Amino acid sequence: MTKSALDAALDDVIAGITAPGGPLGVGEANVHGVTLPVFSAAPPTMREYLAMFFAAQGPKEFLVFGDERMTFAQVYQKSLHFAAMLQHRHGIAKGDRVGVAMRNYPEWIIAYCAIVHMGAVCIPMNAWWTAEEMDYGIRDSGARLVIADEERARRLSTLSCTANVLTVRTSADVAAGLGFARAEDELAQSPETMWYLPELLPEDDCTIMYTSGSTGAPKGAVSTHRAQVSGSMNYLVMGLALLDLSAKAGVAPAEQQVMLLNVPLFHITGLVPVLLVSIAIGRKMIIMHKWDAGEALRLIEKERCTYFVGVPTMSLELMQHPDRHKYDLSTLVDIASGGAPRPPEHVDRLAKEFEGKHPVQGYGLTETNGVGAGNIRENYRNKPASTGRASPPLMEIRVASGDGPVGPALAPGEVGEVCLRSVCNCRGYWNKPEATAAAFVGDGWFRSGDLGYLDEEGYLFIVDRKKDIIIRGGENISCQEVESAIYAHPAVAECSVFGLPDERLGEIVGAVVYAKPGEVVEPSALTDFLKANLAAYKIPAKVWISSDQLPKLGSAKIDKVSLRKHYRDVWAAKAA
Repeated sequence: MTKSALDAALDDVIAGITAPGGPLGVGEANVHGVTLPVFSAAPPTMREYLAMFFAAQGPKEFLVFGDERMTFAQVYQKSLHFAAMLQHRHGIAKGDRVGVAMRNYPEWIIAYCAIVHMGAVCIPMNAWWTAEEMDYGIRDSGARLVIADEERARRLSTLSCTANVLTVRTSADVAAGLGFARAEDELAQSPETMWYLPELLPEDDCTIMYTSGSTGAPKGAVSTHRAQVSGSMNYLVMGLALLDLSAKAGVAPAEQQVMLLNVPLFHITGLVPVLLVSIAIGRKMIIMHKWDAGEALRLIEKERCTYFVGVPTMSLELMQHPDRHKYDLSTLVDIASGGAPRPPEHVDRLAKEFEGKHPVQGYGLTETNGVGAGNIRENYRNKPASTGRASPPLMEIRVASGDGPVGPALAPGEVGEVCLRSVCNCRGYWNKPEATAAAFVGDGWFRSGDLGYLDEEGYLFIVDRKKDIIIRGGENISCQEVESAIYAHPAVAECSVFGLPDERLGEIVGAVVYAKPGEVVEPSALTDFLKANLAAYKIPAKVWISSDQLPKLGSAKIDKVSLRKHYRDVWAAKAA
């Protein structure tokens, strides 16, 4: 297998970083009956991971949110007090599920660190979920407690919620009106230390992160402590390797790396490669409560940000912002994207618009703790349609055919399902044995549902999806879930939902509907109807009303493939 000069240099540096005997040395271990590469000296659980790295970074500034600034030591101390409060005031114990439902706030990070420290299981809940979607997540996971900001707390107050709710960033009057306790008040009444710290093991559950797949209702991907620690450290290796190469090229590193936190912490990108790696390397995080390209430009200049990561939509909006040239972005080094494909033409535009900056593309899934493949710097410009090579040193990627156990690798260039194997993989889906068996197929492999191929250099190209999902601005949307919501409309006889290409978001939701005889369905009335049960990002942006029944396959199922092709052509013709 041939290698580019950059890949050869990276492999050489990574071999040194991961040599046996060092802090990031790689050996082997038997995990769930499979021998896999592991970091031999890795902290056994997230508790030790956090304790070690927070102590190492203590006095450095860590979180900036508006006028609020906190050091690593202050955040860690707050998280330990928060853990004590959860135990003393709410009886949370090892294995209990605790939801975190809020936008990006310092309290999100404090709550996560507290929950995993005490051995409870953190459930990062999508802040865009409706009340009904939040209720599903709570009931499905069996969460005992949800920590929510005011907007999420207001949604939860409309439910007969099965979990207690603890609010952050709410006034006393608002909390009282909602009937929920405030974390601020609970902390004031709690000791600062836990009365009992249970033993934690590497295979204990750490997080349940919900992801939309092809089967309608979101599935909770369960990560163990070992998997989340391993995923974080796998990212750490690549970061250290790139710093080493930059130093060899004569580029002096910044005194402190500074990350613009503009992706949601409830996504795997926000949690693992952003938050957990930042804790490990002492990277400051400038928290954006809500994405705004103009505000992002202002913060990059003001805080001297060195790193930016977001869905491709975000870097596109930075490029196109009318005020971009008014800001000094000279401190930026890498402009990374993940969560959705970046159109190849954007890669060259990025390199030209942000001269001297490095475009980066990552590919990973919630089920793999975000670890998968990466395409960086000149390699990315040379192969802009690829998501890159398998992420060293732990990840193995194989393109295989069929279903069930993963068979032999297909030849380079041959399209099949992308399968991933590493110790970073989740252990399965919460309370969904059939879905777990279909995706986590044994011998350490996870079937992604993505279709792609590897080239002669081991670069992965994603060409389609086996799963019936739409990726809108990094958010996975189940076509089946949207179709089920449309079928709930009393006038709808048939429908099909599919993705439509969109330059800004990658894809948007499209739908075609056939009404029952004698009934009339108006697109605007249908989308208004859907708003009651679907988060805003799942609502179709375009609805076509068909005067004829939808085409069927020989099995009598709706022919989604031909419908999708036809309406994508219609959509493209309209755009042109």
